[in-house]
Amino acid sequence: MNIRSNSTMALACLALATLSAPATADGEPGSRSARHAASQQRQAAPMATAPQKPGGAGVKLEYRLDATPQLGQATPVVLQFDGVTDADGATVRLSADKGLALQGSSTLALPAGKRTTATVVVVSEAEGLAYLNVFINQGGGSSAVSVPIQTGAATPNLKSSGEMKSTPSGDSIITMPVK
Repeated sequence: MNIRSNSTMALACLALATLSAPATADGEPGSRSARHAASQQRQAAPMATAPQKPGGAGVKLEYRLDATPQLGQATPVVLQFDGVTDADGATVRLSADKGLALQGSSTLALPAGKRTTATVVVVSEAEGLAYLNVFINQGGGSSAVSVPIQTGAATPNLKSSGEMKSTPSGDSIITMPVK
């Protein structure tokens, strides 16, 4: 019984020594984990995936902003396209809402069978929410995606063109004129 407990104790000590060795292998305890955390903070933000609608172009779009939008400053927007299956490839047209200026080319050609990454630069001309509009065409199908660019804390003012009324059952509705 004494022999078995000694071998179990030796195995436990060996496991403990093995687990703690990497933390002090470079002579600076904790420095690896600090460096790892710092490198993760420097990594780019994750890509957001744009929703795909049935009957669209069939091209997957992911995007991210590589900087926080500031008034009058350039903001890189990374666009990644995947799923181009048409032999002729796909085309992309970019446009920006009022309050947002697009720098550089407003068209892209996407080759078939390859993932394509493009960085587009936009400049915010006003605070608030504006959109970078991405129109994708492939093989007769088309998709439209709006990438939100929020500059500052200003929120958009939505003006109501209808009036609030109550239904006989007590629900509130907004009636709007037909145009």
